[in-house]
Amino acid sequence: MRLHVLGSGAGGGFPQWNCNCRNCDGLRRGSIVARARTQSSVSVSGDGVEWLLINASPDVLQQVRAHPALQPARKLRDTAIRAVLLMDAQVDHTTGLYMLRERSEPLDIWCTAAVREDLTVGNPILRVLEHYCGVRWHELPLGKCFTVDGIAGLNFTALPLQSKAPPYSPHRNQSVPGDNVGLVMTDVASRRSLFYAPGLGEIEAQVWRAMQEADCVLVDGTFWTEDEMQSAGVANKGARKLGHLPQAGAGGMMEWMARLPAATRKVLIHINNTNPILDENGAERAQLAAAGIEVAWDGMELEL
Repeated sequence: MRLHVLGSGAGGGFPQWNCNCRNCDGLRRGSIVARARTQSSVSVSGDGVEWLLINASPDVLQQVRAHPALQPARKLRDTAIRAVLLMDAQVDHTTGLYMLRERSEPLDIWCTAAVREDLTVGNPILRVLEHYCGVRWHELPLGKCFTVDGIAGLNFTALPLQSKAPPYSPHRNQSVPGDNVGLVMTDVASRRSLFYAPGLGEIEAQVWRAMQEADCVLVDGTFWTEDEMQSAGVANKGARKLGHLPQAGAGGMMEWMARLPAATRKVLIHINNTNPILDENGAERAQLAAAGIEVAWDGMELEL
């Protein structure tokens, strides 16, 4: 199994276009050592030829250009993207679907019924696509192993996560299972697995089991502290209220990761522009390194 990180940033990317926080301003001025990041998305393949796109960020065209394997050029109009799997219905994970409208056949989209409702009622992207390439919807089963046509050698299992539906969702204030999922990806031949959850607000029992059993966890790294957005002066809600478990502090992601088996590879993704771990010479980044925790970057490849 090969997983390619197309985008490792949270919504808005890094630097965010209208933000002058310490990180964004520091990257532009060169006063901190950091990498620019597009909005979070990954692609995964069992054979290195055909790929599953997991989330379609607003930066998808830039991400495809940066990952030549997704454009194999076997014919006049071609792509190695066999299907798209959506973890949720958030803007920063779905807007890129518009950019894939020039396909010559319907776009195969895997998502839960809850996400499909959001994208046909609250923010009707899927209805718009019907006027272009069309859509073939595949319901993402929760808690059951499934395969994706064309993605050879890989099995998938989606787990419901505690999180918030988008502001335009019909069930924004009454979350339902499937608003947000984590994904276990398993290589059939090697039996090695990866747990992927870019939006993770709480470590529930089924999530913890998946993390413990995985050879690699690629999980929510949005915020360093609970009050990060408030301290930066850019929002009045804490990390958990926004659906993300912070890394530091009691019950944070670092504490959970410390309890994983020693052999587990631990990687954070979906890094918000305000998160101090973006500064590669900062104290917070050093704490992660000391704990054996990596920070994903655009172009990073994981092979299991």
